[in-house]
Amino acid sequence: MLRRRLILATLGLLGLPGAIGAQSSGRVFRIGLLAIGGQSAQGLGRWQSFVDALRELDFVEGRNLEVLLGFGGGDFGRLPGLLSEFVAQKVDVIVATGSREIRASKQVTSTIPIVMTHAADPVKEGFVASLARPGGNITGLTSLVPGLSQKYVELLLEAVPGAKRFALVNIAPLPIPQTRRELEDAAGKLGLSMIVLQAASHGDFDRIMAEARRQRAEGIIHPLDGGTSPYRQSLVEAALKHGLPGIYWDSSYVDAGGLMTYSINVEAQYRRAAALVAKILRGARPADIPIELPARIELVINLKTAKALGLTVPRSLLLRADRVIE
Repeated sequence: MLRRRLILATLGLLGLPGAIGAQSSGRVFRIGLLAIGGQSAQGLGRWQSFVDALRELDFVEGRNLEVLLGFGGGDFGRLPGLLSEFVAQKVDVIVATGSREIRASKQVTSTIPIVMTHAADPVKEGFVASLARPGGNITGLTSLVPGLSQKYVELLLEAVPGAKRFALVNIAPLPIPQTRRELEDAAGKLGLSMIVLQAASHGDFDRIMAEARRQRAEGIIHPLDGGTSPYRQSLVEAALKHGLPGIYWDSSYVDAGGLMTYSINVEAQYRRAAALVAKILRGARPADIPIELPARIELVINLKTAKALGLTVPRSLLLRADRVIE
């Protein structure tokens, strides 16, 4: 069952205006938030940014807004049930995070508006007709950045100079197949080989890291994959256990001990998604709202992890970082 509770209540912010108990004057809109993860303190903090942005746009919980949380706890199989609850509760908008959540939402409804927070490539994945004119019931934001796969390989190679092989790691199945091809092509252009290792579940991280080492990988690349989000700590610890520096799709993995990330600012994406939701609640059609590209890409480096791995991060790389963890 979907756990119906307010994010403000979860975060202990009941003292804010418009909290539980406030009387509604007029229509109350319902929004369903769908994410494989989301239940961690960090995940809830990011969704808080979304709720705060909606409040600034005059959509306030307890007054004219109700937020339903659909968090899968890392279990992909829960998505259809969570979405069925959203449909039963007659939500006005579904906000979906990664590719799996968006695809599951698209399969459940063609009428309820869906707002994506960071789809990797919504056109190639068949979610929308084009970035400028999405068509259908889906709009939102993409994490699509031209040359991102190339940048992953370049940055990791800069941190691990002389490396000959990297491993792409994720939980099967790979949510965006073209990412594999892009990374393999990028590695080939730089004279590296790329192996692909897929964990069956979060309990399989140690095995795939050991396999990466057995196949002489000298670093790992973990592209966009919300399925590992609830288990980021386990993924990072497995990589460190086997002495594998890695570049990850989100800064939360670096906060958990990963070496580096070159990624979108997820909280900023959530705030921008809130603006799109507000447009829809005011009558705009998803089909007419262009997909937005990331406003900013951040480079974050964990120096503490670099030292633990025996790496000396080049000063030229540190000077380009938006944030350095020491």
